[in-house]
Order: sequence, then structure tokens, then C-alpha cells
Amino acid sequence: MKEYSLGTKCVQGGYTPGNGEPRQIPIIQSTTFKYETSEAMGRLFDLEEEGYFYSRLQNPTNDTVARKICELEGGSAAMLTSSGQAASFYAVFNIASCGDHIVSSSSIYGGTYNLFAVTMKRMGIDFTFVSPDCTEEELNAAFQPNTKAVFGETIANPALTVLDIEKFASAAHAHGVPLIVDNTFATPVNCRPFEWGADIVTHSTTKYMDGHAAGLGGCIVDSGNFDWTKYPEKYPGLCTPDDSYHGVIYTERFGIGGAYITKATAQLMRDFGAMQSPQNAFILNLGLESLHVRMKRHCENGLAVAKFLQQHEKVTYVNYCGLEGDAYHELAEKYLPNGSCGVVSFGVKGGRKAAENFMKHLKIAAIETHVADARTCCLHPASATHRQMNDEELEACGVKPDLIRYSCGLENAEDLIADLSQALEQI
Repeated sequence: MKEYSLGTKCVQGGYTPGNGEPRQIPIIQSTTFKYETSEAMGRLFDLEEEGYFYSRLQNPTNDTVARKICELEGGSAAMLTSSGQAASFYAVFNIASCGDHIVSSSSIYGGTYNLFAVTMKRMGIDFTFVSPDCTEEELNAAFQPNTKAVFGETIANPALTVLDIEKFASAAHAHGVPLIVDNTFATPVNCRPFEWGADIVTHSTTKYMDGHAAGLGGCIVDSGNFDWTKYPEKYPGLCTPDDSYHGVIYTERFGIGGAYITKATAQLMRDFGAMQSPQNAFILNLGLESLHVRMKRHCENGLAVAKFLQQHEKVTYVNYCGLEGDAYHELAEKYLPNGSCGVVSFGVKGGRKAAENFMKHLKIAAIETHVADARTCCLHPASATHRQMNDEELEACGVKPDLIRYSCGLENAEDLIADLSQALEQI
């Protein structure tokens, strides 16, 4: 039989119950697991056998859901984390350490920017931020001898720029490093970055994958395509013995397709412990089962709202790659032909104060530090998620001081437009 379609994988992927077994994935709400002998447990600690011994590292419920996301993205291995921030941190820190360097698109989520530019910088890892619209020459100039990876977002939050994945992947591979892509907004329903050359994909599963603001979570997926063994001097953590596991060499023991995730699980999750709870993984799976249906509605609502805002006299600009004439429409046609997401960003006449005033009059959309939910919500990033940035940094990541991020939920589009209309009339 041919490979199942994406919609079938959303519903059925990752778990096939046997005769008399639960139809829904079981929640293994246990911190620890019993073994008959110390020798049996010892083999697990030596990574010689597969199994579970403590949920800080791995849990059966989590692994089941991770397998589903891995199937959706077309990867070789995946792991869940406690949040999208943890996924971004692990994805980079798994292959970079003090004295290393990362090239990143400047148009990324504000929390990720702070993680990279402030916190990880304190750990001795430097980042060079480049515009997603940079030329190939400008992109190549950002690399250094100690560069270990390139990072970007398929659809940036909240600037809604679209990453030219092939351009960034080509530059990364020319310099012998992987491309890490945060695919949160597009989800694998609308874009599968591995098909365009990306090597690692991350998600904040808190967003569309969960879809109901019910459970925090993140995920990292490895494509299994990047050959770490070609660059053993760059990636000693994967290609040389790990003394904390009796000298195991991850690429030798687990192969190209398993080394990266195994190291992140056995080493980083062991030491940092940012695991997703089994209960949240169960909730996430419920969201994944309808992801392919929900994304279509989110995109339909997003396009309808964007078209309305584009014609309104009090709106100064609209960012939505589904609009013809949008700066990223051509890239969206290439990478996101079936739709992008339900998030629209725009500005209103009167600047920052007018934007804040407009939001006070919305009745359906709630002001929340959230996005990509079944319920419509909105945010003024300059006052919230990007509050730590100065105006120059805001402009660099595509966030103007007056920008409003409006996340279309699953409500009726006509109701959303009517709500926007009455709020705009009051500024």
C-alpha cells in the first residue's frame, strides 16, 4: 500500500493498538519503571537496550506522540520537550557549545531572539542575525570558521516573513552545517521543510498542533539527512566518545538518523530535564488528530480577514503572504501552496497608541500572550513578547511599534470581520 496521506497520519500516526489494547493512546503517568534485575537496568543506562527507566528522559506516551510528529514531518527521529523554547534551545545546544557560532534569521519570535542574543550568549555561543531577505552573498558572509548551524522560521512570528528555505539550506550545506527550521506556524500540513533541504525541524506544539490552549509543549524532529560524520571536528559531541555514557559514540551506535535525537534525549534531557508531561502529550495528540482539518479553516479565515483589512481606510499595512502583492507571496506560492496560517499582522493609522486603543474595543478577539488557537486572539508585540527590544531591534526582526498580531481562530469569518470593523470605527 502506498504511504498514507498527511490527514491519515494526523489521525492514525504513531500508534497502532494490538488486539484488546486501548484505542486511544495510554497516558503512562509514572515517574519511574520497574525492572527485575540491576543488570537489566544497567543496560538501559549504558544505552545498550531500548526501554524506560525514568520519565525525565523518556516516557512511552511522549514517544508515541513524537513518532506521530516525526511521521508528519517525514523525519527519522523526534522528541518532545516541555515548550517550544526548550525545543529551540536543545536543537541548537545539542551541537553548539561555548566558543561556537550560529547564523540566524533576524525575523524570529521575540522569545527565541532573547534566548539566542542574551541567554545563550552568556553561555559563550555567539549569534549573527541576518535578514531573511538577504542576498546569497550577504548570507555567506555571515559564516565563521566556528559556525555550527543556521536557524530560521518557516513563517516568522509575528513579522510573517517567509523563509527561503532552499537558499538558507544551500548556504548552510556549503559551509558544512545543518539548517534548523522552526515550523510552528506552517505545521507539516502546509510545509514540510525537509523536502526543501532543512535538516532539523522544531515546533512549539503549544500552538496549532495543540490548537486549544490546553497544554504547553515543544518538539524536535531530525530529518536523518545531515551526515555528522563528514565533520567530526565540528561535531565532537556526536562523533567522539561521550564519557558520561562509557564512551558511546552516537553516530556509530545509533547511525546518522538516530544520533542527534538520542544525544539530545540521553544527554540534554538528562541534565536539563525540560520534558513534556505525559498528560500534555495526550492532550497534544488530541489536537494533532484534527490538525489537517483545523489548518484549512484557520487559513480561510486568515485570508478573509487580510483581504478586509487591506481595503480598510484606517489600516496602514497588512502582512499576510496569502495576499497577492504581499512581499512574500511568491515564496508562499513555492513553499506554502495550500495555505500558510491563520495569523495576520497589520498596523493602524495613529501608530502605537491607536493600536493599543483599537484592541480594547475588540469583542471576539481576546488580548492574550498566545497565538494559533481555536479561539481568535490578538497581541501588541512591542508591548508584550518583544517588549525587551529597542526600536532598532524591532525593525530588524520585522516588528513595527504599531504592529498588531491577529490570530484567526475557527469562528465564522463574517463575525471576525464585523468585530474588526466596529473596533476600527472607534479609533
